[in-house]
Amino acid sequence: MAVTPVKPACNRYRVKRRCSIIVLAIQNLRSVLSVHLGSNLNCGEEALPAGSIRPMTVPPSYREADPTGFRVAVLGYGNQGRAHALNLRDAGAIVSIGARTGPGATQAQTDAFQPQPFTEAVKNAELIIMALPDEVHGEVWPSFESDLPIGSSVGFIHGFSIHHKRLNPRSDLGVILVAPKGPGPTLRNRFTKGQGIPALVGVHQTGVADTELHIRRWGTGIGCNRAALIPSSFAEECETDLFGEQAILCGGILALMRASFETLQDAGYTNEVAYIECIHELKQVVDLLYARGPAAMHEAISNTAEFGAFVAAEQLDTPELRRQLRSILDDIQSGSFAQRFANDAADGHPWFNAKRAAHNENAIENASAQVRKTMPWLEDDA
Repeated sequence: MAVTPVKPACNRYRVKRRCSIIVLAIQNLRSVLSVHLGSNLNCGEEALPAGSIRPMTVPPSYREADPTGFRVAVLGYGNQGRAHALNLRDAGAIVSIGARTGPGATQAQTDAFQPQPFTEAVKNAELIIMALPDEVHGEVWPSFESDLPIGSSVGFIHGFSIHHKRLNPRSDLGVILVAPKGPGPTLRNRFTKGQGIPALVGVHQTGVADTELHIRRWGTGIGCNRAALIPSSFAEECETDLFGEQAILCGGILALMRASFETLQDAGYTNEVAYIECIHELKQVVDLLYARGPAAMHEAISNTAEFGAFVAAEQLDTPELRRQLRSILDDIQSGSFAQRFANDAADGHPWFNAKRAAHNENAIENASAQVRKTMPWLEDDA
């Protein structure tokens, strides 16, 4: 009788049941999104009918276009704004920076830009990139809308403010989306290596602008065409981005890590060991998923870890978990989340600031500091 080879029990990526948590989360996100997001993603569409997720296709119209001489105004010089500005300049675009007084403007000067008031930065631009925080778009928009050239496009890095109608651009303006699927530093780092990260792209309104060309020159200028410019819509980008952040990337994973850490802590294990097992080692799994996918991640872990992953997945994947994920998506699609965010911002973010302060003062942070102190080189991986 033939015997199927068994993987060695000892493995570099021996990550135990945490593997099941991440793979389970990915499966659940796909399940929820496939029910709620539709396949009709036409220009300007903001309500997505129920249906299955369409295959990812990249038509020739969204491929490379030379950004040399492209006149671009980048408003805001933070995480994304800096990466877009530097990449576009390196690609040959003529970049102006609109920035308010503060750290962003100071960094722009360090990077050999001359930050200007918004009204001056936009005057001759073919593309105006809104790289300011979502919550201030509606506040600053009236101050420079009349200065935008006819035939220009207003570009958004995130679909939030257009999808939730925080501003209403003039009818002659193009309104376009190029949303890189990664943070600004990653966008910049990949660009400098001759690589890129995918971006979702879409058109909300055409006006009298050549929106397709503007998308292609923008996407090429920041290097995203080297990966893929994926046709999408403001609605799809906004809703899936918020859901991913809340359900797993920024909300769900932190909640699960905290609950796991506190479970070990309550059982009498030391905080530092609990931190290493439930949080620190997560990077090993994420790196495998990022580079090779879930199946290859399972191949890279020990038999003990993989067996435990399947056992834990059966315990964790409950109807209640699916209901909670569905509730998060419903909250986003209904606009309730956006309204709460806007209301809190209008009041000076009292709820947000209180949550942030409480989150930063706990046993996990103390354990994290102790563990990271033993490995100062970790800063190089950030």
